[in-house]
Amino acid sequence: MSPSGETVVVIGGGIIGTMCGWYLQQAGQSVTLVDSGAFGAGCSHGNCGYVSPSHVLPLTRPGAVSTTFKAMMGRNSPLSIKPRLSPSLWKWLWNFSRHCNQADMLEAANGRHLLLQSSKQLYQQLITEQEIDCEWEERGILFVFDSAEEFEEYSHTHDLLKETFGVTATPYTGQSLLELEPALKEGLGGAWHYECDCHLRPDKLLSEMRKRLEANGVEIIEHFPVTDFRTENGGARAVSDGKRWLEADRFVVATGSMTPFLNTHLGCKIPIQPGKGYSLTMPQPTHGPSYPMIFEEHRVAITPMQSKYRIGSTMEFAGYDTSINRKRLQLLRTSAAHYLHDPDCEPIEEEWFGWRPMTWDGKPIIDRSPAMNNVWVAAGHNMLGLSMATGTGKLVREMMLGEPTHVDPGHYSISRLQSK
Repeated sequence: MSPSGETVVVIGGGIIGTMCGWYLQQAGQSVTLVDSGAFGAGCSHGNCGYVSPSHVLPLTRPGAVSTTFKAMMGRNSPLSIKPRLSPSLWKWLWNFSRHCNQADMLEAANGRHLLLQSSKQLYQQLITEQEIDCEWEERGILFVFDSAEEFEEYSHTHDLLKETFGVTATPYTGQSLLELEPALKEGLGGAWHYECDCHLRPDKLLSEMRKRLEANGVEIIEHFPVTDFRTENGGARAVSDGKRWLEADRFVVATGSMTPFLNTHLGCKIPIQPGKGYSLTMPQPTHGPSYPMIFEEHRVAITPMQSKYRIGSTMEFAGYDTSINRKRLQLLRTSAAHYLHDPDCEPIEEEWFGWRPMTWDGKPIIDRSPAMNNVWVAAGHNMLGLSMATGTGKLVREMMLGEPTHVDPGHYSISRLQSK
């Protein structure tokens, strides 16, 4: 058991780093949290705010490769891969394709399910006990289908989730769907309502968490890009941004899609690819939806928050490209208009993109660094960083302090990704 009061530096000020810092501080550790930019300004800022236990299955599903590349041939495909010479990308895509089978899908789903279930319960506890104003709502999420054939086909996925993981949804078609959500257009194939899902406003959650962290003595240092570790006797003693050093007893690397840039220091290859997602934030449309929803065939998501309205998603593998692809933004609006009477409105308050940290098997990495015995990695949460953050933070605390773990950490080992 680690003694109370040891010092910990958490590297990364997104939702994963925030929750790692929270649970460590609550266990009596003296925490400093650093970020290369502004706190909470990365992928945790403009996502769709889902806490979604329904998202058990990874993208690596049987037939996913052929289905995906067929879809990419379409003009408005939700997935885009920018052609370029990138050995790491092509290795990632190769390993992704190798995992598109039933056995690997279910193995990944087991690990995802544990963290998703844990995180929802921990969010409910945290938000209630700390009285966090983050527009938390437990309305569920609608998985909406354009065609009746795709809606019916999804019943096989629903049955798998129900029988294997106990995750259930209620189907709606025709008039019953329009009565549930009048904002949807007539003639859609149907929708599955996952009542277990929740949503919140992510920037408000991070703002509220920052207040509580700082009130509890956590120091937050912005614009501190970690570029080096000072090591001694098999462990890290300090990190540097090239200008100054921060010493600590233990460290957490929660740097999301940027984690591969620390591979040399971590002593392993972290095979994360940045999957670029987009969102548009605006006021609520006059006759907008009351339920969050995902348009399954178009892979576009809608979140009606209490104070804002967000359209998001798509996936663009374009490396660490910082430009805004306006065609992707327009795709969000076009897709929403296909399903909704009143899909968006002016003014657009924010056009945003973020790099999702994508692993090829769909599971995050939560493990000790092979090169430094007092450094833990918590990264690679794919599109579920928000959904898995509280469970990840608690697990990191348990692993670091030698406590019994509430989920099996073997699912999230670094070693599983090193021999491929």
